[in-house]
Amino acid sequence: MSTDLFPPVAPEVLAEAVENLTARLRKKLDAAIEGCAAGAVRAEDGSVSVRFGEDALVTLRPGPTDAITTAEQASCSCLLAPRCLHRAAVLGAAPLADPEQLRAPEPEPQPDPAAASGAVPAAVPGAAPAADPASGARSCVAPAAGSGAGSAAVPGAAPAADPGSSAGSAAASGAGPAAGSGAGPGAASGSAPAAGSATASDAVLAAGPRAASAGVSAVVTGAVPVALTAAQLEAAATLWQAAAEALAAGVTAGGAVVQAELLRAAHTARLAGLPRAEAAALRVVRGLRAARERSGAHRLADLTGAFRELLHTAGLLASGAAGTGGPTLTGTVRRAYRTGGSLRVYGLCREPVLSATGYGGVVTHLIAADGARHTVSDVRPGGPARARGAGSASVALGGAALDHAGLARGGLRIAGATVSADGRLGAGRGVQATPLRGVPWTAEPAAALFARPAAEAVAGQLADRDGEPDGADAALIGCEVTVVGPAGEDLLVRETRADAPLLRLRAAHPHPELPHTANLRRIAAHPGLVLRVLGRPDLDRAATLRPLAVGPAPGAEYTLRLPEEWLGRADLGYDVLQGSHFPPRTGAAPAAGPAVAVEAPDPLADSPLWRVRRLLETGVAGGRRAVAEAARTTEPLTSYAPLRRAGFTTAAELATALAAEADRRPRDSFGRLTDPSPEAYAWAWLAASVHLAAAERSLVAASWS
Repeated sequence: MSTDLFPPVAPEVLAEAVENLTARLRKKLDAAIEGCAAGAVRAEDGSVSVRFGEDALVTLRPGPTDAITTAEQASCSCLLAPRCLHRAAVLGAAPLADPEQLRAPEPEPQPDPAAASGAVPAAVPGAAPAADPASGARSCVAPAAGSGAGSAAVPGAAPAADPGSSAGSAAASGAGPAAGSGAGPGAASGSAPAAGSATASDAVLAAGPRAASAGVSAVVTGAVPVALTAAQLEAAATLWQAAAEALAAGVTAGGAVVQAELLRAAHTARLAGLPRAEAAALRVVRGLRAARERSGAHRLADLTGAFRELLHTAGLLASGAAGTGGPTLTGTVRRAYRTGGSLRVYGLCREPVLSATGYGGVVTHLIAADGARHTVSDVRPGGPARARGAGSASVALGGAALDHAGLARGGLRIAGATVSADGRLGAGRGVQATPLRGVPWTAEPAAALFARPAAEAVAGQLADRDGEPDGADAALIGCEVTVVGPAGEDLLVRETRADAPLLRLRAAHPHPELPHTANLRRIAAHPGLVLRVLGRPDLDRAATLRPLAVGPAPGAEYTLRLPEEWLGRADLGYDVLQGSHFPPRTGAAPAAGPAVAVEAPDPLADSPLWRVRRLLETGVAGGRRAVAEAARTTEPLTSYAPLRRAGFTTAAELATALAAEADRRPRDSFGRLTDPSPEAYAWAWLAASVHLAAAERSLVAASWS
């Protein structure tokens, strides 16, 4: 179903429209939504109308933000309006508006004149320390709308409960899921996790619903404890309940009514100051919509990860355990810019941006003289054409006469800089920028990116990922590699260090209108080629790097020969490698042999953890009933014996507990359910999912070493 004609709708408007329907009309809502797109007509004034028979005409009139933000902007001519099926169906067919579309733009702060006049860069309040540039510090790609990025304080922040309680001590010690009996994570007994250590948040999840309801809020992992307000606790509990209902329903039964309950809970979370929880709920709703519409962008693994992020965040917040993550767990409302004084930044590369929510553009990655990472972005609504064109668009920063192509190979001296906590440079009125000559990758500060082994940088990022939302972008790393050969659409390389494993280079953006895939194919045709690669590790796959730029390796004879004006690197998303950019096959080239199919070992794919992953994805696709049916077909001890033999004892126990809880439907003598709540099932699913993610992270880290 195409929704291109419809304006985006605020989640709370759709949730209210569905709530106003009677039970009889709610049963007809999904069928009514399917036929809306075919009859949509856009008028010259931007309004969209859909006719239902002769007496019902629904009209959507978007406001200044080009979105439906109030109930009055959606009207129907039938007698039951606004509590009619027609209006709710049209709103349900429209795409969801991103939170950034619904917020007024926040002005950037004016820089301090004293700081702007100094020659030494001033510290950025609230920003991460500019440590070793190869330390794996996160660089910022403009997040997809709805990500909830920002830095507003959590309302009602106060010290949490005493972290010295027994529950807190057990969690801080890294204990795995608690042994016990009954449903939920606490029912799983077994050894400690075979891969990865349990974090404090894992211990809260392992405590199960009983401990959560008792207020396991004293778990501390080094962050400053933050107590939640009563409104936040209530909003988190409501969102947890809605998420549990959606998980139990699955994609097959997760229609418009289930989605509307999630949207209402997400809106409540936003009003309570929990933007990370709101963003997680919106990702789940979009995933459910894509799955039910059989969209080409739907991936069951992504929807499973979105459910894990939502349940993890809502469960910890509802239990009062904000001390485990502080503002990182609650999230922040918007990106806040702070004055950063004077800065000297140098370009590293450009990256095209294509988001599933319809945004396109470019992000130029920069590095400061002290090694701190920064970005300048130009991301707006649009598709691949917008991403291609933005690569050569002017940089709107302090009047600098540069485009993004020039900035990626040049530099800037910025006076009165405004910098966000994640390194993004703002373009306030007081910012002044002067172009600088760029530095090659072989000179400092860019050379430090290639001085650290890739395995060490990736291990640091995996260790820091516990506090980040699922799907958060990894930081850029650099490495020097030797081309081995193609592997399907990917490229296999080996890092030029002793005992280095095979690495898989996968296109950062495989869209056919971007040259990533074509450039990798040309490189794969030159086995033995030595080059430098700058990219972002894929932390969900074994030894996989998504390259953004490549350059010649210093001192190597058989390496790239790029034009001088490219300053020793090619942006794979914008520059097209030609035959003249590759060296001729001379004595320095490796001897060409017969083409041999090369395949890198994949410890993640070869491990029996796929059994747990399949069970979790079955629950997302078919709901609780599908998990129960899958458990009845095979004996649990036989099904998960390979997990136990491989040492994944806890994973086997958690999967067995999930299957048992899914099939636990106690009924009274009249056949009525005595415990219809899906809460225990949601806790069991979440415990298995969190443990699986930790085990997979350990295998991914091992694949790089």
